[in-house]
Amino acid sequence: MNRNVKKEDRCLRVGVLGCGIINQAAHLIGCTKARNIHLQAVCDVAEDLLGKMAAMYEPDSVYTEYEKMLADPQVEAVIIGVGDQFHVPCAKMAAEAGKHIFLEKPMGVSIEECEELKSLVESKGLMLQVGHMKRYDAGLQYAKQFKEQKMGEITTYKGWYCDSVGRYTLTDNVMPVLYSSESMRKPAGNPKAVLDHYYLLGHGSHLFDTALFFMGEIDRVSARYVHRGGMHSWLIDCDFACGAIGALDLTVAIAQQWHEGCEIYGTGGTVFAKTYNPWEFRSSVVECYDRETDLCTTPAAYDGHFYRRELEGFADSILNHAPCTGATADDGIQVMRALIATYRSVQEAGAWVSLKDTAGGL
Repeated sequence: MNRNVKKEDRCLRVGVLGCGIINQAAHLIGCTKARNIHLQAVCDVAEDLLGKMAAMYEPDSVYTEYEKMLADPQVEAVIIGVGDQFHVPCAKMAAEAGKHIFLEKPMGVSIEECEELKSLVESKGLMLQVGHMKRYDAGLQYAKQFKEQKMGEITTYKGWYCDSVGRYTLTDNVMPVLYSSESMRKPAGNPKAVLDHYYLLGHGSHLFDTALFFMGEIDRVSARYVHRGGMHSWLIDCDFACGAIGALDLTVAIAQQWHEGCEIYGTGGTVFAKTYNPWEFRSSVVECYDRETDLCTTPAAYDGHFYRRELEGFADSILNHAPCTGATADDGIQVMRALIATYRSVQEAGAWVSLKDTAGGL
């Protein structure tokens, strides 16, 4: 089938593990559209779901056993988009098989397992990128460049990630039809049984990674949490290693449109960013105020397919030995430390918790 997608002469041959929501909505489509990715294989234990995805995306091979896909010499890298509890075990298997790894966020469910994975990947000389796709938001990339070049010393970072009560109405309209199967492999227990854990991992990872993308490492956090009438809200103070201070707001869910973004103050200027629900595939609208010229710039940033762009960046790093522009294993571990430190701070009545002192998992 001619999909009218122009591919480069040399594409990274990837195998996709899992036919669940994130791979259906993001990575299978991303592979198809990416200029430097070839969909070599798809794997899932649910044969009915695998057959449906294979018919839609036409990989060269399909597998119901992960070990067999890893044994395929044509597969150079794997995209792992399965339940959080399976992230690190599946990534370790890929590393042992000599495959480069694109691993959906969060990197894992404990600091220790993430550190073990990092060591293994490094010992094998492989590439590992964590799927924090907001680093490929063209508006935020422009703002990051402006911050580095124009804003001088940074004093303050504010970030917010507030899910909307109308989120599923919106996503049902804009996402593709999603399929499921009774045969799908699921993590033990109910991941949503403890919602403060679930929301911190799923949503808080975006909030913290965006802060890390702009500001670098976080030294410590102090967090407060309230739960009322189905709404979960965290307010998190943080100190950055660069000397700046920060305030983060994670709330699920508010009676408003999707409310996400950040604001950065520096001695040479200010950045304001409004970020949209990712399934709208719209780049953030950023306003970059330059104190020296007294001008504000806003890039058009037309290309809002973050999922395709992050896969292209992953492939570029492997095929062309380009610097990694996505989230590294160190970034993934730093996010895990921030999430666990936040949870611990709440348990300790808002006490400051140093990230380097955190251990365990959620």
